Amino acid sequence: MNNFLQYNPTKLYFGRGQIEQISNELKKGLKVLIIYGGGSIKRNGVYNDVMDKLKEVDAEIHELSGVEPNPRLKTVRKGVKLCKQEGIDFLLAVGGGSVIDCTKAIAAGAVYDGDVWDLITQKAPIERALPIGTVLTLAATGSEMNDVSVITNWETNDKLGWGSPHVYPTFSILNPEYTFTVPEDQTVYGIVDSMSHALEHYFHRTFNTPMIDGFIESLLRTAIETGPKLMKNLQSFEYRETMMYLSTTAFNGTLMNGTDGGDWATHRIEHAVSAIYDIPHGGGLAILFPNWLEHVLEEDPSRVKQLAVNVFGVDPAGKEDKQVALEGAAALRKFWTSLGAPSTFKDYDITDQDFDSIVEKTFIKPGVGTYKELNSENVKEILKSSL
Repeated sequence: MNNFLQYNPTKLYFGRGQIEQISNELKKGLKVLIIYGGGSIKRNGVYNDVMDKLKEVDAEIHELSGVEPNPRLKTVRKGVKLCKQEGIDFLLAVGGGSVIDCTKAIAAGAVYDGDVWDLITQKAPIERALPIGTVLTLAATGSEMNDVSVITNWETNDKLGWGSPHVYPTFSILNPEYTFTVPEDQTVYGIVDSMSHALEHYFHRTFNTPMIDGFIESLLRTAIETGPKLMKNLQSFEYRETMMYLSTTAFNGTLMNGTDGGDWATHRIEHAVSAIYDIPHGGGLAILFPNWLEHVLEEDPSRVKQLAVNVFGVDPAGKEDKQVALEGAAALRKFWTSLGAPSTFKDYDITDQDFDSIVEKTFIKPGVGTYKELNSENVKEILKSSL
């Protein structure tokens, strides 16, 4: 294991009725900006629950709605302008990962004199941010308990991940009941995204990490067991509860303790794809990740073999390591498609015409991959195998 520091300041309020904690967390009389997506939180009652609690603390309430599934820079800028005009004290994200990611960017941009894109592209340091809280309505990204955000600049077709300790939520409220109305496709994408985060942590090069490896394998087996049950009963508190905590744990820092952090090349490639095609993030990962596995096992099948045996139950008896690893990659693809996830770019009418642009955008920041560092040709091979 490597030396490590574990730090996560987010208070996690998990379970039924935890919306009550808003009135305990916020001081009276704050100017609060509620940030959310479409109208779903008004239809399912979450909006009213939040408003009731804010009124209890005499908050001056402002609203920013319409956050996109892949949150746009223009929406971030709109939120930054609103914060500065109204003197906002606190940001409350009510929604899934996209809403929370957008809120993090607004929080940083609201106290910065220049353009918020400078912060996202690391042209300027993030020295502080407005405090934020979250009320989660979609289990997927883990953004409710980490310092990471992804923002899309649609004018330049760039989708960039960034992070800062200043944008950790001060508190996050996770009531599984608030995810009951999440539709089938978004539920599938959430399962894929959560599992992908765990898998990316799994593919590290650090010696002697049995506990972390075991944590990740257990998380993945839980997703494999619970996912199909959830898809058959979308309003099961038990299954929603399991997947909600699973998605948070998959990306709150726990799974990287003592390791080099894992390999996030698949996320980098998917960000480049969806920057051009605006496809669901989980859908892109479902297509790309099994092909990334098949690519890296050609050079070193050991880790993929371990995944195949310990997570998917592949019998290694009488087989070469490469064959076991290939069966593991195939098992992952089969599981995701069994839930209803896409398996090829054809599902989104994506051809090879933009592959050069996708490769270029994948390398907008240097260094793609740590378990195996990829070059342009490697990325293009993975894209071709995804057709």
